[in-house]
Amino acid sequence: MPNLVESRDAFAQALLELGEENPNVTVLTADLATSTKVGVFAKRFPNRFIDVGIAEQNMISIAAGLATCGKIPIVSTLAVFASERVCNQVMISVAYPKLNVKIVGTHGGISVGKDGATHQSICDLAIMRSIPGMVVMAPYANVETRKCVKAAANYVGPVYIRLGREPVPEIFDETYDFHIGKAVVLKDGGDATIVANGLMIHEALKAYEKLLLEGIKTEVIDLHTIKPIDVNTISKAARETGGIVTAEEHNIYGGVGSAVAEVVVENYPVPMIRVGLKDTFGESGVPYDLLKKYGLVDINIVDAVKSIIEKKKR
Repeated sequence: MPNLVESRDAFAQALLELGEENPNVTVLTADLATSTKVGVFAKRFPNRFIDVGIAEQNMISIAAGLATCGKIPIVSTLAVFASERVCNQVMISVAYPKLNVKIVGTHGGISVGKDGATHQSICDLAIMRSIPGMVVMAPYANVETRKCVKAAANYVGPVYIRLGREPVPEIFDETYDFHIGKAVVLKDGGDATIVANGLMIHEALKAYEKLLLEGIKTEVIDLHTIKPIDVNTISKAARETGGIVTAEEHNIYGGVGSAVAEVVVENYPVPMIRVGLKDTFGESGVPYDLLKKYGLVDINIVDAVKSIIEKKKR
């Protein structure tokens, strides 16, 4: 049984390491220190931790003010609040002046489960991707999350990071070299390409193994950075495999599928299928049951790849 890892724990570990390395790192939350796991930073560095209470919009404004004073504010709340509730403040107070604020939204996607549709963030990547100058990332598991958070802290400018809630198996070790804007090819194959990130990496890799048993070899790409997107890697995949399936725990409009489609249509048009939420809200339920109901598991990716291969024959 593989070791299952929550990205929130990796986030907390990265904050502790950053806190030791840089006295300007300051963490803010909106009454969710336990849920986002930033409470560990509060215990270690109480003078650099601010809990604003249930006031997410104010939290963004405070973070913007701190950034003007040379601090590196890292804001943490649920992804649904970190995108939808604070959009205007992020747009005007952070992105427009290009301030050095890092926004980390945990509990992304429908795998939040029983919290239901109001707490399931399915549009956050689309919202943040549309904001000028915003870097948008959705890392996987422990190692990639820690390196992603540290890379974001070292990058000068606004960043949004989406984290999931459910634990997933680790696939990287400490030699993994993370770079903002550089996708990672996890598996090589010539029949089609699967592009995923976050929780969907796990489902994509399961789909790869199932397809391999049928003699279908797919390339699997970890698109941890949605913006700036790795145009070269996506274009190369389109050219070499001739078909792409995107898999995301997000609405198919505006997220990974849309971002990849933009690259493909401008550089090397090939057949594409987007696996994701089909313009619908989620509901309350057990996380994996929800993923199955809304077509976000390995078998859905397998079916999409087979459809792409059929399209290539026409």
